[in-house]
Amino acid sequence: MEDSFKALDRIDIKILRTLQAEGRLTNAELAQRVSVSAATCHRRTQRLFDEGFITGVRAEIAPAAVGLSALVMVGVVLDRSTPESFGEFESAVLALKEVLDCNLVAGDFDYLLKIRVRDMADFNKLHSAKLISLPGVRQTRTFFVMKEVKESGRLPF
Repeated sequence: MEDSFKALDRIDIKILRTLQAEGRLTNAELAQRVSVSAATCHRRTQRLFDEGFITGVRAEIAPAAVGLSALVMVGVVLDRSTPESFGEFESAVLALKEVLDCNLVAGDFDYLLKIRVRDMADFNKLHSAKLISLPGVRQTRTFFVMKEVKESGRLPF
């Protein structure tokens, strides 16, 4: 994909940056912002989807507004470091709707999970019923986020 990025021109990059900041724009509004015709904008945007530069468009929901005020980070250590154990763990995590992000990491943990729940009691229930029984889990370490300082979700390009 890095070689593909080099093939993008300034208009493609402007389209990507504009949509990343404001995904609800109509094609006409986007075309006006990037200074091209609506037909050109539509063709370029479709190509950016087709080539995998844009993977989707979605709304950002305020967690507290839907009763999910608690953000929890969980470090997970597996009992084995094999492709099979990683695969089993990853498959099981994909089924947990509370897990927003799951990343294989280097360092003290094998995986770092980002989880949204209602409150500490809700997390305790999730932890005891599901997290510790995920395949291969030897240890978890939990961090309750006290303050979200930055959560942009935007790529810095």
